[in-house]
Amino acid sequence: MVDPLENRTLNSGAKAAARSRFEGTKQRFFAQVLLSLKLPSIYPAVDEHLAAGESVVVQLVSTAESILNRRLNELDPEEREALDLDLSPREAIADYLTRAFPTRQMEEYVDELGDVRSRPMWDEAGNPVYNPQAEAARANLIEHICAMPPIPTALDALLEHYGTSAVAEVTGRSKRLVRDAHGQQRLESRSPRTNLAETTAFMTGAKRILIFSDAGGTGRSYHASLDVKNQQRRVHFLLEPGWRADRAIQGLGRTHRTHQACPPLFRPVTTDCKGEARFTSTIARRLDALGALTRGQRQTGGQGMFDAADNLESSYAKHAVHDWYGLLTTGKLKSTSFAEFQTMSGLELTDQDGVLREDLPPIQRWLNRLLAMKIAVQNAIFDEFLTLVETRVAAAKEAGTFDIGVETISVEACQVLSDTVIRTDPVTGATSHLLELSLTQRRKVLSLERVLKLASYDDKPLFLRNEKSGKVALAIRAPSHMDEEGNTIHRHELVRPLRSEYLHAERLAESAWETASEAEFAKLWEAEYAADESQLVTETVYLATGLLLPIWGALPKEDLTVNRIVDKSGASWLGRHVHDLYVDATLEKLGVSRKVPTDPAKIAAAILGGGTWKAPHPLNFTIRTSRVNGSRRIEIAGAEAARIPELKAKGCFTEIIAYKTRVFVPLDRADAIITSIAVQT
Repeated sequence: MVDPLENRTLNSGAKAAARSRFEGTKQRFFAQVLLSLKLPSIYPAVDEHLAAGESVVVQLVSTAESILNRRLNELDPEEREALDLDLSPREAIADYLTRAFPTRQMEEYVDELGDVRSRPMWDEAGNPVYNPQAEAARANLIEHICAMPPIPTALDALLEHYGTSAVAEVTGRSKRLVRDAHGQQRLESRSPRTNLAETTAFMTGAKRILIFSDAGGTGRSYHASLDVKNQQRRVHFLLEPGWRADRAIQGLGRTHRTHQACPPLFRPVTTDCKGEARFTSTIARRLDALGALTRGQRQTGGQGMFDAADNLESSYAKHAVHDWYGLLTTGKLKSTSFAEFQTMSGLELTDQDGVLREDLPPIQRWLNRLLAMKIAVQNAIFDEFLTLVETRVAAAKEAGTFDIGVETISVEACQVLSDTVIRTDPVTGATSHLLELSLTQRRKVLSLERVLKLASYDDKPLFLRNEKSGKVALAIRAPSHMDEEGNTIHRHELVRPLRSEYLHAERLAESAWETASEAEFAKLWEAEYAADESQLVTETVYLATGLLLPIWGALPKEDLTVNRIVDKSGASWLGRHVHDLYVDATLEKLGVSRKVPTDPAKIAAAILGGGTWKAPHPLNFTIRTSRVNGSRRIEIAGAEAARIPELKAKGCFTEIIAYKTRVFVPLDRADAIITSIAVQT
């Protein structure tokens, strides 16, 4: 019960229980609706693969057996003989309203603390009292919902579309509805032996479509085994990943095993409704964790099917949603207003004084509430939110703190130049090492064919030529950033033969890049590709290996990258990357006397690459990369006021920002200036 004068509930426990039941039903309902929305797209895709001589495997979780059982239990014997059922997600809403719609009459009372509460009312005979208006409202609402056209469940819709003679069903349900030649529904019983027969029919080629669920897929294989008749390529549609990462991975493994004629093609199926990210986010997060635990690589957990951006429950996303709340409160978002969002979501973002609450709703609850909004509003909110996520991720990448797990680097050859023992465990005798490795790599040049394919994916690609250097680049749309005022900062990704870089859209016109024809672009790209294709480059890297946990805190915080280096011979080295700029400091922390000489040229190159260098006494300042007004600069931080004239004499310049004098190094002369400062030390 809600007090109309104070707009508050008289029974907070009942309100919380009602909200929990509603949100749970809403998630299940929209999951089934979105699953059914995929059917019109999956039919032509399945037909295309069947026509190409391939076999199709569809993975899902829901079988709607619980809905079927409830419907059958409601039928009398006569109705069972003439079945006419349609299983639809609308039944979940009708069942929810039947059980949860508040029809009990409530009464107010004063508890032992003097607070006014509410409780169910009973008549003099001890019978519950129901509100007739509430019962009528519930009946009208259920009547309206049940009059709406049914939404077919995915499993039954696929079976009906292709026919049971063409589809092998391997699920855990014990019964299903099928239609005979006259279109009449009949109930068909299924046993564990049925799954075995269906699997055999698929593996022998009698049926070329197989649908399996978690329960039906346990312990079975559907790959193109060399021991079976059906050796067609498997096209595995991940129609419904579910909530459990381990089950999703097991399902993917059913069609990809050793001793197979050909590997499968995995095709995740999703809609363009951004609210569906709520479901893929959970599975992506758990796949990330699973990959980190089992193989140490984030990308291997999901077999490459889910990108890190699909995980909307990462630390970057959690901070981004707090940024979103702040922009919403100040009215700087275009997707919705503060009042509209609170009304649509049911979330309370402010306290009684109208101040933004400290315990704002977590991202999981925020994602859940978006599901019930109109698709256009969902998509607009997600666009803003993902822009904020991208802004934070880009900042972490530039700072070198973005955790991507283990990054595998394939090289032509790897030679160990030195091996320094930096710690020996006093109990086990296990050692930690600092390896100096010489890596020989072939320059990875992007071919013209691949860059033109990238251009075909973009709505408005730009073929560019630099008027100063004569080099070419493809400009495609990159994820936007958002500033503190809620303004969207559009960016381009400049794809070049050897690397990619990002540039704000407004600065592209001010740069030396100018548009070129596609023919001129192709000619210059091919020339640059031919010049760089066969070149080998050699670089020296440092890798901390061995027992790393005891020394992890001593390793530099500026670079958290973990590398697995693999050469052509198959030899591999796994360890934490240590930039050569921080080798001296790392060895000093660990008490190792060996001194690695520091080359001023290497210091300059490291800082230009985004590193940080702490100058020794008596200078005691730090040279690092900074961002000022959205642009990248090289800053000398912590310089004493007495040394500023000396630094300006070397070519540095100063700016007063927020009443503080800051010293910067010009980018066009950074190499020479940093080298002169390093030589001075």
